[in-house]
Amino acid sequence: MLTQKQKDLLLLIANRIKAVGVPPSYDEMKDHLGLASKSGIHRLITALEERGFIRRLPNKARALEVLKLPADIEAAYNGLTPQTQPANDSLSVPLVGKIAAGVPIEAIQQDGRNITVPKGMIGTGEHYALTIEGESMIEAGILDGDVVIIRKSNVARNNQIVVALVDGDEATLKRLYKTGSQIELIAENRNFETRVLDANRVAVQGILAGLIRNYN
Repeated sequence: MLTQKQKDLLLLIANRIKAVGVPPSYDEMKDHLGLASKSGIHRLITALEERGFIRRLPNKARALEVLKLPADIEAAYNGLTPQTQPANDSLSVPLVGKIAAGVPIEAIQQDGRNITVPKGMIGTGEHYALTIEGESMIEAGILDGDVVIIRKSNVARNNQIVVALVDGDEATLKRLYKTGSQIELIAENRNFETRVLDANRVAVQGILAGLIRNYN
């Protein structure tokens, strides 16, 4: 039988991998569970691994795989969070956290809520939502505090706005342009510089599909 903190951590890891393809950082796990240090997270992960719920992937920093879930939290995982049924002309999309439109922040912080969006805003495929922090995309009409709808994809065409994961730890929203063995992450704000990185350092996590703005 798992403790409540073990269950909470397992659900956090499973939901994040399901939403964006990578587990949360140890700092995020610590903050989510309200622990004082990362040593407690190491103990919880070891306990989950010993009980066969997760395994650590070799040769990858912070890489975890969920092997199974207890029956009492599987429903929460399958739905991310309980939600009322959206109207027929709308869809429910998981709001998985915040992302930087500026200097990349360490991986996406788990939110755990869902939002309802019009069907016409998104096409086929899986989608998730992120709250924007920063001003590097303002000339593309993406402002601090906006919510962007992202279609899950591991590939993108040049000049598409994407969620890019840098070095497996930093997530940012930028326009992408690939030239040979390098990728440019281009800001839409003349005050921000373009980042040029080796292509093997950048993983596409999704493509911008829509935007929601709250004027309150």
